[in-house]
Amino acid sequence: MENKLKVEITGEHDDKRVINYLKFELKMSSRLTRKLLSGGFVTLNGHPARGKDVLKQGDILEVHLDTGDTQNIEPEDIPVDVVYEDQDLLIVNKPPFMVVHPTKSYPSGTLANAVMNYFKNTGQNCIVRLVSRLDRDTTGLVTIAKSQFAHQAMAKKMEGNEIDKYYITVVEGRMEGEGTIDLPIDRPSMDSIKRMVMEGGQRAITHYKVLKSSDEMSCLLIRLETGKTHQIRVHLSHLGHPIVGDSLYGRESSYISRQALHAYKLRFNCIRSGEKIEVEAEIPDDMKRLIELIEK
Repeated sequence: MENKLKVEITGEHDDKRVINYLKFELKMSSRLTRKLLSGGFVTLNGHPARGKDVLKQGDILEVHLDTGDTQNIEPEDIPVDVVYEDQDLLIVNKPPFMVVHPTKSYPSGTLANAVMNYFKNTGQNCIVRLVSRLDRDTTGLVTIAKSQFAHQAMAKKMEGNEIDKYYITVVEGRMEGEGTIDLPIDRPSMDSIKRMVMEGGQRAITHYKVLKSSDEMSCLLIRLETGKTHQIRVHLSHLGHPIVGDSLYGRESSYISRQALHAYKLRFNCIRSGEKIEVEAEIPDDMKRLIELIEK
């Protein structure tokens, strides 16, 4: 399955050089543009294109996005719950207790191993380019880009706050209404895993709305405006309402064997068409049982 961009040049772009079209119309970085042109991955009317070539109305410009990149991640026969897929993106629903990417402690059995196997089985010559990551015990939506072009495009959307990211979580204690937490986050020391609300840290903004609450627990819908490491966990713990089961920022729970946090919904515009995309990942059973315990 070949992954490419094919564009018919309109009069608006008459006399524009290929390199400038790639940079300013397709919004590719200088580094990616050089890589594509020098590698022969750009053709103009079926012939290899040079950066200085001048476009004319009716020309056909093709950019071949499969640049033959490799990655040292072994495909493993692990089921993948695909929620959304197009030419550029794969969005999957990550189960609990699964690490996203191989590490020294978790060299195999990761989501990346599973996705590599999925790409292999579906005939897609892609590597795993993670647009987003989740903690091992957090469930829900993880976005993988199928090319450097797609990864770059999604990174720009994230920087421009053009991706709406929603989470469902259950916290300790009663919370009511809705609000915004706008507090900076940083690590108290370079070797600390734990983050804290700290003066001089990176700005972090979390919006929340209480869906259901009791004296013991509250279920919240979260929208992230920024995406700092452990942001939701740090902010809610700072408010005195740590996530149920979060042993790092709160305490373990007899109700659930992990932190009750689920990456629930994503909204963004399609990279190529601009069409609005909205995807959801079903709330996992352990969190459903937890939410049912909250008094109405």
